Amino acid sequence: MNLSLFEHALLAIAAQVIIGLLTGKWWAGAAAASSYFVGREIAQAEYRWIEQFGDGLRANMPWHAVFDHRVWQKADQIADWLGPVVATATLAVLADFIRKRHDKPPATLP
Repeated sequence: MNLSLFEHALLAIAAQVIIGLLTGKWWAGAAAASSYFVGREIAQAEYRWIEQFGDGLRANMPWHAVFDHRVWQKADQIADWLGPVVATATLAVLADFIRKRHDKPPATLP
């Protein structure tokens, strides 16, 4: 089993927690941490496309090459960006829920 999915998710959550605790902006932390892993996987997909279909030249790559399903054939390639996105979005939703619950005024008796 490839552990990079869990490693990527944990690293993304760690970055999100740092940003969230320092700024209180958990969604910004999710966006920043997830963007790193999404960008990393996009770059790797571009390199795969260049190797497989571009004769080794970036100039042969069209703008839409990263969306070519032929360079996303392994589940790990999708999970390496989807894991951090799901993990950080889940934590951001949880942080919002906790904040709203904490900020809710106490119930008063009639």
